[in-house]
Amino acid sequence: MNSDLKQTVREKYAEAALRVSTEGKTSCCSTTCCGGTDDPITSNLYSDGEAATLPREALVASLGCGNPTALAELGAGETVLDLGSGGGIDVLLSARRVGPHGKAYGLDMTDEMLELARRNQRAAGVQNVDFLKGDIEAIPLPDNSVDVVISNCVINLAADKKRVLAEALRVLKPGGRFAVSDVVVRGELPEPLRRSMELWVGCVAGALGEQEYRDYLEQVGFEHVSIEPTRVYQVDDARSFLEASGLEGQLPATEVAGRVMSAFVRARKPGISGGNS
Repeated sequence: MNSDLKQTVREKYAEAALRVSTEGKTSCCSTTCCGGTDDPITSNLYSDGEAATLPREALVASLGCGNPTALAELGAGETVLDLGSGGGIDVLLSARRVGPHGKAYGLDMTDEMLELARRNQRAAGVQNVDFLKGDIEAIPLPDNSVDVVISNCVINLAADKKRVLAEALRVLKPGGRFAVSDVVVRGELPEPLRRSMELWVGCVAGALGEQEYRDYLEQVGFEHVSIEPTRVYQVDDARSFLEASGLEGQLPATEVAGRVMSAFVRARKPGISGGNS
């Protein structure tokens, strides 16, 4: 199951990257991954000022559910790691925030996304960035090497989320910050949604419950855990999720409405840090 899920995620996000490269757009409805101007999860996440500093392809390829670069309150000189960096939008924004003496890493397992991200880096003229190929369940960086871990609607796609969180803790310096945007579930989702691979790739079916997320973070060793809802998806949004997975007509949208939300998830690695809180 884990390998099948990983392959499905890789294929769908590769398709999304290729659509950006060949057509100049991506779409949640056509690729069944988070993304697209009409997607209730991904729309209107970045300010006009942030958008003005980025290549168009970085904006079009944004498949997230929040703006973790704003959430993390990045400081000059810090080292940042973006888990599942996609087309690179949050890495490029982070690189500008940490300045020339800081560093921003992007980690992604999809060759097509990495190619797109590196092209966006060249177009943006940003130097303090390194895009790495790898798995968020086995981060290719040393222990205690980054100040901040960010991610944007990716951890919910992982088959072994607890391992991802443990890896994030490992690479953070003592006192380092975990500051991600993710999809989180309140209450129980109907079982057909949980079984749907298409909706898992679309950021819904694989989402952790709110208390489960807290428990996992604390179990691997994080402290000061908080989860702040930013968007709670209602009936019209739920209808879009169901249409994307072919479940429309099998489940009423009212069974999903109010149970799925985008949230800022924050935590800290125990220890002393000279960075921001």
